[in-house]
Amino acid sequence: MATKRAATVSAHRRKAADTNGPGPDPATFPAHAMLPPDVLCYGPDIPDDRTFRLLGSLGSLEGKRVLELGCGSGHNAVTLARQGAKVITIDPSWGRLERVRDAAEKAEVKVELHQGDPAEVAFVRAETIDAAVSVYTLATVSDLDRVFRQVHLVLRREAPLIFSLPHPAFTMIDPLGPEPLTLTRSYFDREPRPWTADDDSGQEYRRNVGDLLTSLLRANFRIDTVLEPQPVADAVRSKYWTPAMELMPSTLIIRARKEGL
Repeated sequence: MATKRAATVSAHRRKAADTNGPGPDPATFPAHAMLPPDVLCYGPDIPDDRTFRLLGSLGSLEGKRVLELGCGSGHNAVTLARQGAKVITIDPSWGRLERVRDAAEKAEVKVELHQGDPAEVAFVRAETIDAAVSVYTLATVSDLDRVFRQVHLVLRREAPLIFSLPHPAFTMIDPLGPEPLTLTRSYFDREPRPWTADDDSGQEYRRNVGDLLTSLLRANFRIDTVLEPQPVADAVRSKYWTPAMELMPSTLIIRARKEGL
């Protein structure tokens, strides 16, 4: 009964643009997502950084060096650059980087672009980055421990690493299936899952919360924020929306700070 009520409540909130029903797997976010302008976003249909203020400890972003791991559509890179940050983006896809280049030119801001794996940040000098940000991209990385170690090297001491992922609990269900709240896999199943988005494809590597926190601690990060956001109430729903999002978190957000050298 709870599922039916959630579906009914959600249906009247969706606008005409969303009448085709739920869209692609959230693992593909933020490809072609409709996002609010000039706001850092961490996942589909959840509050953005106007609510969480995870970069607030930096004060003004003017002149700050921000490393973005994975660029999506370029929305967050352009948003950070418009706020005065010196943004460095690395992504394995030339196609996505071209989208960022186009978005930056349109916004008349500069974004430094690099093609490569998120762990390949040797081009950045040690302890020169004021913050690192990643939205959903780390779910596509097979060796997350290596990413954390490399990011730790380039961050200044006490600088934050802020990242979001599909929530491990949400990956246990099939939100587009006939029984969206029926468990379809074990929480402990770490078998990668394939995903596709237009002409792009890859694998989503599954990790539970314990895996993520342990990897951060081993890389000498101090975890200060763990968020499991509820959907934004009475919002226009994106193509990533499913009614199951009202009943369990679809996105996990973590902020951790560099300790040591």
